[in-house]
Amino acid sequence: MHNQRSSGVLLHLTSLPGSFGIGTLGHGAFEFIDFLEAAGQAHWQILPYGTVSAISGNSPYMSLSAFAGNPLLIDPAQLGEAGLLRREQLEVPPDFSEYLVDFAAVRAFNEKILALAFQEFKRGGASAPFADFCQTMEWLDDYALFMALREKFAAAPWFSWPDGLASREPAALAQWRETLAERVIFHKFVQFCFFSQWRILSDYAHCHGIRIIGDIPIYVALDSADVWAHQECFLLDPETGQPTHVAGVPPDYFSETGQRWGNPLFKWYSEWGDINVPLLAWWGQRFRHICQTVDVVRIDHFRGFEAFWQIPAAEETAVNGQWIKGPGLAFFSEMKKHLGDLPIIAEDLGVITPEVELLRDTFGFPGMKVLQFAFDSDEHNAYLPHNYSTVNCVVYTGTHDNDTTLGWYLSDTVMQASKAKAMRYAHSRPGSPVHWDFIRLAYGSVANLVIVPLQDVLGFGSDCRMNVPGTSQGNWRWRCAARFLNDETALALRDEALFYNRLPSPPVGDCEREK
Repeated sequence: MHNQRSSGVLLHLTSLPGSFGIGTLGHGAFEFIDFLEAAGQAHWQILPYGTVSAISGNSPYMSLSAFAGNPLLIDPAQLGEAGLLRREQLEVPPDFSEYLVDFAAVRAFNEKILALAFQEFKRGGASAPFADFCQTMEWLDDYALFMALREKFAAAPWFSWPDGLASREPAALAQWRETLAERVIFHKFVQFCFFSQWRILSDYAHCHGIRIIGDIPIYVALDSADVWAHQECFLLDPETGQPTHVAGVPPDYFSETGQRWGNPLFKWYSEWGDINVPLLAWWGQRFRHICQTVDVVRIDHFRGFEAFWQIPAAEETAVNGQWIKGPGLAFFSEMKKHLGDLPIIAEDLGVITPEVELLRDTFGFPGMKVLQFAFDSDEHNAYLPHNYSTVNCVVYTGTHDNDTTLGWYLSDTVMQASKAKAMRYAHSRPGSPVHWDFIRLAYGSVANLVIVPLQDVLGFGSDCRMNVPGTSQGNWRWRCAARFLNDETALALRDEALFYNRLPSPPVGDCEREK
């Protein structure tokens, strides 16, 4: 992280405007970068971009892979520009909403489009860039076979597959790799499309002075290519492949019974007490990959590296868990030795101990401050700007797990005293838009970086909330219609960035592109 004062906007890729029922890496993404530049912003924060599943509520935090890109984000128009689709094949169903993602309808359209593009790709023969991609992405073989097998077994989880496959016996893997060869190549082709388009978008962002902040969940889904391919890295029952304990957090601000996420926990140590070498290698590979894709990485649930909440798998809630010591300083020292300084933002919300703070500060990782949490206690609340003890932090009005700021202010569940305190703190005048009050509080803080969800820039209410923690349905669907990203809004945000000394230096370079 650099030390210059700056600001950015949080908007997930699926929420971008566009014609295909979901945000993609296409025209809407390039237009959003133009909006950010016009608004005087230097950062675009996204949520995890991995392959999502309807079984997991399409949550980007329950991806089928820690490495792969979400096929739903591939821009069909660019496939057409590459000669892989004809114009008539790009006709979009007329009932796609510009406000909400219908994942089932989008997925059906996307699968049809990618199948057509793949047929054209095969007719053209394998290209050198595709061959290089397949050789470079060391995770790709396992992922592509996992996805092909998942199709073969009707989306059944890997631990229910035939024994030889579930346990990854070499003969079984070789046999199925041959049997499903075409589908394996298809999934490699899809990833080639995703990362080719991502590289073009990322280059455009850099030319326009925008750094992309990615997001990786500390944990991965049980039914994922990662757990199937690296079973030695997770706390699993060797007979069933099921986790013995699962991840989550104890009761907190969001839930009286805590959050039982259900992810398998890492097997950090061997039976002899040594750190698990294959797990270190997997994490090293994961960090290398994400740092080659984005500029900065927010680690969701950073505190899990210092200590993690371990819940017996049989428990239905997170109440009856316990804190278990994590790898902490030794882990990040090992990562730094092999990878150098990592550009990490530590999501350090929730129950934070001095040990977590020591881990964060030892490596200079900025933590997070969320203004919506600042007004529910006294003047010593750590999220109040006057209590920020360092510039090395990132201030948010709210996150993807919060209500929008307007929704927070209008909510019956938020104490009136908290709202009154917020308005007094912001020196708010009657009729002043609460979302701009919060933006100014964040911008005026000493923090080097401020990130504001787009919903708060636009002053949207609870109907535009991205996620409600502890619920599994109806999340991750919100989209922003293109007309809201207008010059008036960009200039208003730019004016605040200028006033609070957060304007970035002008970008250098030729950034023209046909969008």
